[in-house]
Amino acid sequence: MKLLLIEDNKNLVEDISDYLKEQNYILEVANSAEQAREKFLLYEYDLAVLDLGLPDENGMLLINEIKRHQPDMAILILTATHSLEHKIEGLNLGADDYLTKPFHKAELNARIRSILRRKISQGNNVLQINEIQIDINTRQVNVNDKIVNLTRKEYDLLLYLIDNETRLLTKENIAEYLWGDHIDHADNFDFIYNHIKNLRRKLLKAGGHDYIESVYGVGYKFKRS
Repeated sequence: MKLLLIEDNKNLVEDISDYLKEQNYILEVANSAEQAREKFLLYEYDLAVLDLGLPDENGMLLINEIKRHQPDMAILILTATHSLEHKIEGLNLGADDYLTKPFHKAELNARIRSILRRKISQGNNVLQINEIQIDINTRQVNVNDKIVNLTRKEYDLLLYLIDNETRLLTKENIAEYLWGDHIDHADNFDFIYNHIKNLRRKLLKAGGHDYIESVYGVGYKFKRS
């Protein structure tokens, strides 16, 4: 997936860019509204991460332009204000979601993946992986038409594995996604094993296949049979 980051804060740009590239996104950066226009008028993107507080223009004004030239391009707005009216205005203009600064990089990634998942499914809120069915709206998981009761972390873990299908995810990747950036202070990530074990056990008990492949000492990947 190709993303356009529209943000003028150099430190934040560097931090976000490094992180999103680690998540296997193709990323381009614009530091102003003018630079953003130069890019989205010439090139196609799957999603724009748009800061509303740009130095040369209110980022809100870019939303209509982006949607006019690339109607299928999703938009996640970044805002430093907690004003509900401000956020609603952006959504009404065509943005798909918003995130208030400051935020954890893992939450940014979760929002991006959620938007792109909806885009790929073309509004279909049910994700089907062979015998596994996931209702994104209700967060209900069924295996062979049987409800599987997952904890919030187990549900998020399952979606994260599916979203990164065939990609090897380290324990650090998973921990940061599920618990945010502050997980960096953890002494180790052995607790991830228990979450994987519980998720796998519940899916197998419901008659599902074992799609979670363990790579000893490194991490895990989701592989369809």
